[in-house]
Amino acid sequence: MSVDRVSSGDQRLDEVFDGGLRPNGIVLITGLPGAGKTILAQQFLFANATTQRPGLYLSTVSEPLEKILRYGETLDFFDQEAVGTSVFYQDFGDVLAEGGLQALLENVEELLKTRTPGVLVIDSFKVIHDYVTDTGELRSFLHHLAGMLSAFPVTTFLLGEYALNDGAKYPEFAVVDAVVGLRFERVGHRENRVLEIAKLRGSDFRSGRHAYRLSSSGLACFPRLADVDDTDSYHLSAERLDSGVSGLDEMLADGFTGGTSTLVAGPAGAGKTLLGLHYIFAGARQGQPGVIAVLQENPMQLERMCSGFGWSLAEDNVELMYRSPVDLHIDEWVYDLLDTVERVGAKRVLIDSLGDIRLAAADEIRFREYMYSLLQRLSKAGIGLVMTQESAEFYAITRLDERGISHVSDNVILLHHVAEGGELSRAITILKTRGSQHDHTVRNFVISDEGITVGDKVPNR
Repeated sequence: MSVDRVSSGDQRLDEVFDGGLRPNGIVLITGLPGAGKTILAQQFLFANATTQRPGLYLSTVSEPLEKILRYGETLDFFDQEAVGTSVFYQDFGDVLAEGGLQALLENVEELLKTRTPGVLVIDSFKVIHDYVTDTGELRSFLHHLAGMLSAFPVTTFLLGEYALNDGAKYPEFAVVDAVVGLRFERVGHRENRVLEIAKLRGSDFRSGRHAYRLSSSGLACFPRLADVDDTDSYHLSAERLDSGVSGLDEMLADGFTGGTSTLVAGPAGAGKTLLGLHYIFAGARQGQPGVIAVLQENPMQLERMCSGFGWSLAEDNVELMYRSPVDLHIDEWVYDLLDTVERVGAKRVLIDSLGDIRLAAADEIRFREYMYSLLQRLSKAGIGLVMTQESAEFYAITRLDERGISHVSDNVILLHHVAEGGELSRAITILKTRGSQHDHTVRNFVISDEGITVGDKVPNR
């Protein structure tokens, strides 16, 4: 166990705790049944227990110890060989039922002296209220327990079915050094899990609600992505990146500036995804790795689309990250994307499309926070980004969705339809390019086996 911090076993959760919990404190983990309190406590237990400073898990009169162990064995971090050597489980239900709070105190003290644990878990702690005769007895018990735990070099986790705002109701909230809440948050017909820190003495921490997922790997946290505006200077590349469409590069005055973000907006069927694929495959064939983060077409549909233009998702320097929009969690998705970008060393990214990401966000503010932070991180890393967004207007686009992110995008390209002489054609307009010149005309373009080809100016009508 680190002398400076106590790890949760999950790197991103440790980041929420500013590098992990401070050792030798008392931590209250709150949440309704099924929130993941037991999983998180055992995760801390196995991540920090050693034979010299073992971990102790004490169950009271909530879940039977056998049930806790049986479920724990299904978790990846559960080390069967550690049980009985560096991790010990003990049922204190009979101790509490027969001797009350005083017997619990005495037995805990005896274990602290004989086992010298580094981590101690009491699950459930809230059940002590069923054995209290008056408020004075409860406060005396909490005073003696806190004093005893503080006298030993042990990090203690108290688990209970509390609500995060129960501080005024239960005095144990005032005694502990940290309060961590696990709860459910309903978004439409979907239920998300969120972690929040209400109290953390002697340490900084990330405020707000942080999403998490439970699996056989344990609790995986996805901290709220809300990067503040960084006033420190960083290098902006002067390199120009071709879009993969020669006519568009001419309109952009020799392509995109490196590390910039581009919003491609237009109605269904206008060619937004195709334009993004041009950008990715042009870079891949120049040795610049690219990530296609797609939510609309599944891999088979996208591969069929690519093959029609002479591309393949199996090409070198092309990485596909497909996630179904049906069960999309924006917190998990954005970290998956950042991990993928880092793993492949990406220089270009395509996100198709923003509408699905917006629907996955709990609210509009959350969507804006995540996208702003994502754009900032990619820009600082010199990674070019193309995003697609569907517009409601089919012909000339008179305005973009006010909930969009055109204001933080470096470039905005509009694709739309034009009716000419009884025929429907496609047109492209560059609305803005930050820090660069561009062609202000509206131009026709066609889609053929070779992809997008930009043509002449659309005549005035």
